Amino acid sequence: MFKNGVVIGKFYPPHRGHKYLIDTATNQCEKVTVFVCGKPEQTIPGELRAKWLQEIHPTVEVRLIDDIYPDDDSELWAKNTIEWLGYVPDAAFTSEEYGESWSYFMGCQHVQVDKPRLTVPVSGTAVRNDPFGNWEFLEPVVRAYFAKRICVVGAESTGTTTMAQALAEHYQTVWVPEFGREYAEEKMSRPDPGEWVTEEFVHIASRQNELEDAALREANKLLICDTNAFATCLWHYRYLGFRAPEVEAVAAPRPYDLYLLTNADIPFVQDGTRDGEHIRHEMHRWFVDALEAQTVPWLLLSGSHEERLTTATSMIDRMFFRKLSVSSCQ
Repeated sequence: MFKNGVVIGKFYPPHRGHKYLIDTATNQCEKVTVFVCGKPEQTIPGELRAKWLQEIHPTVEVRLIDDIYPDDDSELWAKNTIEWLGYVPDAAFTSEEYGESWSYFMGCQHVQVDKPRLTVPVSGTAVRNDPFGNWEFLEPVVRAYFAKRICVVGAESTGTTTMAQALAEHYQTVWVPEFGREYAEEKMSRPDPGEWVTEEFVHIASRQNELEDAALREANKLLICDTNAFATCLWHYRYLGFRAPEVEAVAAPRPYDLYLLTNADIPFVQDGTRDGEHIRHEMHRWFVDALEAQTVPWLLLSGSHEERLTTATSMIDRMFFRKLSVSSCQ
């Protein structure tokens, strides 16, 4: 056992090779400090990578540094590491060429871990180039970042839930139910439900976001959403007759990769709670206008359920799986 160990790297992004390295260090040291080297031009911010590592390794100390030094100056990196730590570590753990010289200049022992990448055959470059192809090497918190969000939206009784469930089954992933429906059913069951107010839609949109963020960690490359906060803005307009900046503020920063709009070309089905048959086609036009006004790609799904599913999966495969077969995506 060593008293103090140190690990340094870009972790761009963290993967299970990094986890194996840090786990090896924690198994051999009383205390481990991990330095994350961040540069402004990196597409995944250093702050985010450090946050991920702290979640993956709660017992280590994770510190972010500005990577402004030449990569090949091991003596300078050793001097800086000692200054950052405030002491000379007992051991440095690496899987890179620089490990020996970096440790030598710090005056500590070098522990080399899986340098040929035989135990965990992955690299940060490989993950950045093909995150889906290296999915098995990512922790849930990192998978959540790379997962693609596909949102099914549409007017009342146009098959959004049916489509969301079918897509989740097709791609063997998770889907996020519509919280607004659950909330509305509970509201309508009260003796005096009262009129709708903006604060309720803010709550619905916020809770929908929370459910999505939680489900992202369980997603198998794709997260299927049955509506989202963007759609909640339209439902607010539907019931209150005006747009609400408070709701739109909840929806604005959410990233999506594809919208699927279910057409109002199927019969309206009354399930005992729906009240929008008279406005369904008009609301569909609202969705079309709203989707055309934003920048995320979107696709209209029409026809039978089978036709809609074929249209949706063909687009998804082209966009995210490079025309690979479905079996290779699962």
